[in-house]
Parts: sequence; C-alpha cells; structure tokens
Amino acid sequence: DKSFNYKKDNNWMFEDFKTDLDTLNPIVREKALSIAKELIEKKDISAKEALSEGIIRAEEWFYDLEG
Repeated sequence: DKSFNYKKDNNWMFEDFKTDLDTLNPIVREKALSIAKELIEKKDISAKEALSEGIIRAEEWFYDLEG
C-alpha cells in the first residue's frame, strides 16, 4: 500500500486537511505539500491558507505538464 504517510513525511501540520489531500492525484498532492511548506516558510500564513494556495498552484502546474 502506497498510501501517503503524513507523519512519516513530516507533513503533520497538514493532518487536518487529509481528506482534501487524499482526493488529489499523488503527484499533485506531493507538489501541493511542497508549495504549502514553502509558503509557510516565506509568508506569515496559516497551514490552511498555504495548503489551499498550494493545491491551486500544484493543479495548475500538473495541467501545464499534461498540455
């Protein structure tokens, strides 16, 4: 089972949003988490705001990849 392990991958701050993340394509999910972490480090925003923005950006990035 390759289900995403939020604690193992140090994404514990996003555990409250597990349902939102589980519906994403695994590639998009990883990118969204990466973007969200970067936003939290660079901006003073909540995990929820960062994750919402991260999901939007990751989905745009993924659709650009697919053409």
